[in-house]
Amino acid sequence: MTDDFYERRANGVREPDPTLGRRGRQRPLPQPADRAVVEPLPPAPENEPPKPEHHAKPKRERVILADPRRGAGTLRARVELEEQTSWGKLLVRDHLVKVQLRTALLLSLLVVGVFGALPALFYLVPGFSRASLLGIPVAWLILGVLPFPFLFGVGIWYNRLAERNERAFVDMIEN
Repeated sequence: MTDDFYERRANGVREPDPTLGRRGRQRPLPQPADRAVVEPLPPAPENEPPKPEHHAKPKRERVILADPRRGAGTLRARVELEEQTSWGKLLVRDHLVKVQLRTALLLSLLVVGVFGALPALFYLVPGFSRASLLGIPVAWLILGVLPFPFLFGVGIWYNRLAERNERAFVDMIEN
C-alpha cells in the first residue's frame, strides 16, 4: 500500500484529498484601528422635478442570418484567399498584383518621361535655360522646386488607383 492519497480507496471509491479546500497558512484579516465615521448625505433638492424615465420600445430590426444572393463560388474564393491556398495565391497574383504592377509602371513611366524631357527642353530651347524669375533662374526653379509637388501628386494619384484596384478585386471575389 502506498502513501498517495489518490490510491487509497474505501469500498472501491476514492477518498477525497484531505488537503482539498485548505489554504497553506491562514493569516488573520487586518483589523481597523478606529471605527469608520459615516457622514450623512445632504438631502435632495426639493425644487428640482424628478427626471422622467424613458421607456420607449426599441426599434425592431430584422436579422438575416444567411444572404441568399451569395453563391457558393463567392464563399469558395473567400475561403481560398483566407487560407492562402495555392489557388488563392494564384488568384491574387494573376489579378491584383498584375493590375497594381501595371499601374505602378505606367505612373513611373510618366515621371521618367517628364523628368527625362527636361534636359531635352533645356537643350532645344537655350533661351529657356537663361530666363529668370524674380532673379532666380527658371531652370533652378524647375529642377529644385517643381519636382516635389509633382511627385506628391503622382503619389496621391497612385494611392487612389491602388485603392480602386483593390475594391474592384474585392467586388470580383464577392460577386
